[in-house]
Amino acid sequence: MFNALVLLCLCWWHLIGVFRAETNETQSVMEGDSVTLNTDVTEIHEDDEIMWNFGDEKSLIAQINRASKNFFTYNDERFRDRLKLDNQTGSLTITNITTQHAGLYKLQIIAAKLSSKTFSVSVYARLPTPYITRDCSHNFSSSSQQNCSLLCSVVNVGHVTLSWYKGNSLLSSISVSDLSISLSLPLEVEYQEKNTYSCVLNNPINNQTTHLDISKLCQIHSGSVSLIVLISAAAAAAGSLLIVAAVRIFCICWKHRKNDHEVETHDEDIIYADPTFLKRKAYKSEVKEEDRVEYVPIAMR
Repeated sequence: MFNALVLLCLCWWHLIGVFRAETNETQSVMEGDSVTLNTDVTEIHEDDEIMWNFGDEKSLIAQINRASKNFFTYNDERFRDRLKLDNQTGSLTITNITTQHAGLYKLQIIAAKLSSKTFSVSVYARLPTPYITRDCSHNFSSSSQQNCSLLCSVVNVGHVTLSWYKGNSLLSSISVSDLSISLSLPLEVEYQEKNTYSCVLNNPINNQTTHLDISKLCQIHSGSVSLIVLISAAAAAAGSLLIVAAVRIFCICWKHRKNDHEVETHDEDIIYADPTFLKRKAYKSEVKEEDRVEYVPIAMR
């Protein structure tokens, strides 16, 4: 009885090995590059059949059947003119890959021994070069007179990490998993500092680095500090002139007001006299009135 049980277990184990042997593999590739998914088979036998499926929906995208001598890829719009099959090994190559081709690829080899293999393909967009600028929002801060405020920035990135390094030492970093996002990472350095700084943008398979030139980038900021000092001095001078003008105007107004007050209050300089009225003699006409007036008619010819 015991021997029969052992024999049954061995047969069951052998059957599992015959009908299924599955392995998993992970690959990462940059957008625009090519990736090859290998079957690990040196040669396809005459009765072998190979099928390639993609995505959660397991869409059939490529197939090889030695018996019928069919070697073809299916018309999936996502993979148009991008798939190549190796007729000897059955390996699948994806050319000019994009982020829409990221996901799970499943290989099935139907032969005397059924085997399958799953590939997890990650596609990363090409990284832009980070750019370093002065942080203008700190121009008028109390620390701006001693330090140079900087920003390292990138736009339209995803699944990346942005970092500041001082030499080989990591100072700060920020990571995102979203797509098409903008990142900025601040840094403050002293104007006369001689250390080497760099801003690095990286993903699991690539990186882009920009080195900081303090003498070049922070020189502009140093000049702006001098400009601020000049502006402050000019403002102070203008304020002094305004104060002087205000004092002069006040003095002039006060003088005029004082003169008006003196005119109004000098009553002791005015002498009032009593008026004397003289009676005027009556005027008598010397013309004597005639007792009688006679009118003589005048004849006109």
